[in-house]
Amino acid sequence: MSAPTRSLPRLSRLSRPFRCTYATTTTTSAGPPAPPLLLKLRGDLKSAMKAKDTNRLNVLRSLLAEVTNAAKTTSPIKSDMQLLSLLRKRASASKAAAEEFRAQGREDLGTKEEGQVGVLEEYAGGVETVAMEEVERVVGEVVQTMKGQGEKLNLGAVLKRLVGPGGAFEGRPVETKEVARVVKDVLGSS
Repeated sequence: MSAPTRSLPRLSRLSRPFRCTYATTTTTSAGPPAPPLLLKLRGDLKSAMKAKDTNRLNVLRSLLAEVTNAAKTTSPIKSDMQLLSLLRKRASASKAAAEEFRAQGREDLGTKEEGQVGVLEEYAGGVETVAMEEVERVVGEVVQTMKGQGEKLNLGAVLKRLVGPGGAFEGRPVETKEVARVVKDVLGSS
């Protein structure tokens, strides 16, 4: 006779070991590659986890969550300029929050917010943009050209010539908000 075979106990579905895999691709097969700053943020998130840098980790997690949420809307973040705008908006909000906390006597929370501002400004400073002197020069040239051609000078028309299709700043790393501010100054002085 053969030795009796011993059967293993049957594991329930819940007690079975399972394996989770996560997709961490940075590009989709149909879309353009992710902006370089976004790739840096994702890499720094991993570094902050390893270093247990909670301040940087919290900032990076919230930024990446905003980018993910924006991807589900009609205006996803596709460039470093859009990401720079988000960084500056968040830094401004954190500065305001720090002032509010200090006014309420919460120095600890004010210090925490200022730490976040430091991290946000560090990333914002790493984005290369067109120098302000060049923006002012180009805006002045476009306004003079439009005056010479007898075109109507208003904010919208000048901005269209600058950042619109075929404009002087099309495809260049420039913040539209800053260009609009310079245009207002130039139109106000002329």
